[in-house]
Order: sequence, then structure tokens, then C-alpha cells
Amino acid sequence: MNCNHAATFLWLPLPPSTSTLSPKCPSPILRTLSPRNARLRIRVRASKGDKPANWSQWIPAGSFAADNVFRLIAGATASPIGQFVASPTTFLHSIDPRVKLVWLLALVVLPARSHIIMRFGLVVYLTLLSIWVLPRNSWKDQLGRVYLLSGLLFITLGLGSDGVPALVQLRTPPPAMMGLPNLPVSLTGYAYTIMKLGPLTFTRKGLSVASTVACLTFTVFQSASLCLTTTTPEQLAFALRWFMLPLKYIGVSVSEIVLTLLLSLRFISLVFDEVRNIALGIVSRRVNWKQLTVMETIDIFFNYFRRIFKNIFSHAEQISQAMIVRGFKGDSGSHKIYFLSESSFGMVDIICLLCLTVVIGAALMSEYYLV
Repeated sequence: MNCNHAATFLWLPLPPSTSTLSPKCPSPILRTLSPRNARLRIRVRASKGDKPANWSQWIPAGSFAADNVFRLIAGATASPIGQFVASPTTFLHSIDPRVKLVWLLALVVLPARSHIIMRFGLVVYLTLLSIWVLPRNSWKDQLGRVYLLSGLLFITLGLGSDGVPALVQLRTPPPAMMGLPNLPVSLTGYAYTIMKLGPLTFTRKGLSVASTVACLTFTVFQSASLCLTTTTPEQLAFALRWFMLPLKYIGVSVSEIVLTLLLSLRFISLVFDEVRNIALGIVSRRVNWKQLTVMETIDIFFNYFRRIFKNIFSHAEQISQAMIVRGFKGDSGSHKIYFLSESSFGMVDIICLLCLTVVIGAALMSEYYLV
């Protein structure tokens, strides 16, 4: 181990040699020192380099600086998931919310039970639908982040699920030792290994697992975003109540579940607003982050999260007080929930159900005909 360190020097006075040591065996150190002014010079190697090591220099800077983090937070919540967008009005706004819930359930199941071509086809379909329905600033922000998350999952699972060779030894000897011929090469051009990247291998199993998880993640996030953007919380609560009414006869508290869903959908937008407003407040104060120490920067982040939770709990208390003032006494069954407008089933909903039937049939047929 190399030790190129800075040195510190200690000067220690020593007593005369005649009073402590025998003159017959003088110390080799005292031979080189004057008896009048005997001082011992000790060289201590303390730290490496000319300057002491500073652990704060390993903290990421540049694109990971605190100012950029708060700017990203303020920009990421500009179009939050779960906020209803009333304009521009599209055909998705006129579809019955019960049909939308059926589509959501189908889009969650189909990526796991269909061919890889069908999975990527659903991703392309949701992408084009988002570009058509959502405003420009909304779909650019949402699609970019969801694609980034899905891409990271695809690369990680594709190279990690079956790419690292197992550190085991085969129990059976190779065919050459047993006098058997090797298996012939496939004439159809089939290859289990798709790509080799150093020690990692991208195989067909990795492609299957990675495509399933990445496409499922994309469809869940983006389909939920489309549904919440084009449907009011009252309409979603009405649709869920319509599907759960048969469970009321077996003792399920349908009214309490619907009221909880309605409050949750209302509360999502408040959480996004608080996260964004506090981040914008920190950015607008133009803090000189270069003059702050690492502990001061960490303290600002802790205060940021503490303020978020404090404001969220304050909003929750205000909502509970408002419900008590309006006559809510804790019994969801006796409390009247107003859904503002009843949903109507029309021709557009029938066409959407027919399209869903075609998509489900294509997904089921892809398992047998697309190999």
C-alpha cells in the first residue's frame, strides 16, 4: 500500500544522556544530537496528498445539482396524472365511464397474455391515442417519462433475467465424452441467444420477460392517465358503484368504497399542487447553492419534504371539517353522494365495445398463429 502523505513534525525536549542512560551504551539517537539542546524530531504521516480529504467532493454536481432537481420537480408536476382536462373536448370525453373501466381492465391483462407483436402494438396504439387526445404539453411530458421508465425496465430485465451465466456444473458429461454425436444445428435458423454484450447475454427468455414488464408498465400508466384526464372523478365513482352494486348483497360497504375513491381522486391534484408550489417557491428565491455546504443543502431538502407533508395533512384536516359542516356523520350509507350527471350509453360506447372485442380476439389468436 502506497502512503504518500503530508507530514507533521513534533519537537520533544529530552533530558541529558548522563542522568538517564549509561555512558557505556549510549543511545544511537543521542549520538547525533547535541547534549545541550537534545530534541527528538518525529515525522508522522497523517493524510494523503497536500490537502486533507473532503468527502463532500464526491457529491454529484452539474445536472444533479439541487437547483436542477427542484426545477425538474416543478416542471414534472406541470401536467400531473389524475387531473381532469375539460378542453379540448375529444371523443373520449363522451364515452361512458363504465366502458372506460372495461378497457382499463383489458389493457392490464392483455400484455401478459398476448404475443410480443401484440404488446408493442398496444404501446403504439396508446401513444397515438395520447398524442391525439391530450394537449401538446401534457403528452410530451407524460410520454417522455413513461417511455424512459419502460426503457430502463426493458434493458435491465432483458440483460439480467437470463443474461448472466449460472455458476453451476452440469451433472451429465458432454456428448463427446460419452461417444455420442453433437446435436445438429437447426435448419430453420433458430437461435436462443439474440445478442451478446460482454459478459451479459440477451436471450429469447430475456426478451419475453422484458417486453412483458415494459409494455405492461407503459399500458398501466398511460391508460390510467388517459382515463383520468378525460373523465371526472364523479363519473369514475358512478362507474365503480355500478359495477360493485351486486357486492352490496353480501355485506360489502359499497358506499364507503365509492366515497373513499372520490376523496382520493380529489386529493391527488392537491398533492401535485403542493409538491409543485413548494418547489417553485424554492426556485424563485434564487438560492446560491454554490455557497452552501452539503449539510445545509440536505437540510433544505428535509425542510422541503417536511413542508409537503405538513401542507398535505393541513388540507386533509380542512376536507374533514368541510364534510362535518355539510352533515357527514361517519355513515357512508346514509350520506347522499351527488354524481352531478348520470352517464348514458350510446352508439359511441357500442363501437368501443366492438373494438375491444376485436382487440381481445386478436390477442388470443396471436398466441396460436404468431410463434
